[in-house]
Amino acid sequence: MKFLKITIGRPQWLAALLLLCFLAECFWVVNRQQLSPEDYRYARCGREMWERPSPLAGYFTSCGNLNGDGTFAYRAAGLPLTAQRLTLLAVDRLRPPEDRLYASSSINGSTWEARHELGSITWLMHLPFVFFAVWLGAGLWWVARRLFGNDGGLFALGLYCFCPEVVRYAVTPNNDVLAMWGLYGLVYTAIGVAHAMQGPQDKWRPRIALLIAALGLTAAAHLLAAMIGFVAAIVLMMYLAERRRSYVMQTLVFSAVGALVILFAFYAFRLASFSYVFTGGAGRFWFSLNGLRGFFLSFGNAPIAAATLVAAILYVGVPRCRYFGNTVPLIMTLLLFPLVTTQVVSTPWLWALPFLFTFVGGVFADALETRSRRMFFGLSGAVLATQALVCVSLLPVIAR
Repeated sequence: MKFLKITIGRPQWLAALLLLCFLAECFWVVNRQQLSPEDYRYARCGREMWERPSPLAGYFTSCGNLNGDGTFAYRAAGLPLTAQRLTLLAVDRLRPPEDRLYASSSINGSTWEARHELGSITWLMHLPFVFFAVWLGAGLWWVARRLFGNDGGLFALGLYCFCPEVVRYAVTPNNDVLAMWGLYGLVYTAIGVAHAMQGPQDKWRPRIALLIAALGLTAAAHLLAAMIGFVAAIVLMMYLAERRRSYVMQTLVFSAVGALVILFAFYAFRLASFSYVFTGGAGRFWFSLNGLRGFFLSFGNAPIAAATLVAAILYVGVPRCRYFGNTVPLIMTLLLFPLVTTQVVSTPWLWALPFLFTFVGGVFADALETRSRRMFFGLSGAVLATQALVCVSLLPVIAR
């Protein structure tokens, strides 16, 4: 039996160092945050999804004015609290009856009560979202490194780790960071499945399973993100599969059915609550440049904006930069930045950021292979250093 051989060298250590810096930024912010009513809404709604027989109780009643997005973030925010509460109750049951802290084994206590019982509730609520943000950073580095080499992968990861908007959304309960994670994984998993179709069929199954999971979890976070990812998967797989195109639609239909099962599970396999997926309006959208202007005109993203401008000029002016690896993330970036949801509260421009960093990292990696390597190496270092300083300086603002 062959085991996967993992080599840890200098690129892996540098990537780990960048991710540790990102993790430190998130923990610094979380440690200084005050829990908001929105945080408690996510926590209580998520707890009731896990602890009550029907998710309807949490999703439509206790959540108040629901954003209209998926259940993924609510369950992610509530799961650590429910697990901690169950652990406390289990430990309490081991005590003599006269020494027990709880009158019964019910878990109907509110999140407000849990806050007084547990001082680490802030960490518990935010840890899942920090975890998925770190996971996305690792996936971004892996994809960019496979496509563009060590230089492109590290540059793309550096932009991600020191982007204030990524940190801002990583430290608060929300579905957008989960949709960003899922959509990026969905697109590149679809590309991986199409490439695997050129080989033996026994290698298809693991990647198809990943595609099903990516599509289902993305839909659980935000239906619009899953719809965009599914359409992108159709186009990319049809383009890449070549002589295996007859298998593409079969694979995608099978993936869609599997994703629906995963999404159904997030609604506890109850048709009444699952129907909200089709009636909540989460797939409605329009176009606006407000998100584009807001991101690129922000002081905190100025070095990223400068790097994007340089990458766009090189992509247009240098033929060697215009190839599949750079074009796909550019198209996804241009598609996602202008999107706005009209029925639910979400930020689709955030979903574009991993694709933007992949594109910039790829173009800069190409530039580093030219005669102007020294100039672009210095420019890359200056952009990352400046972006890191700006991001660190904005952490107290993000923590407010």
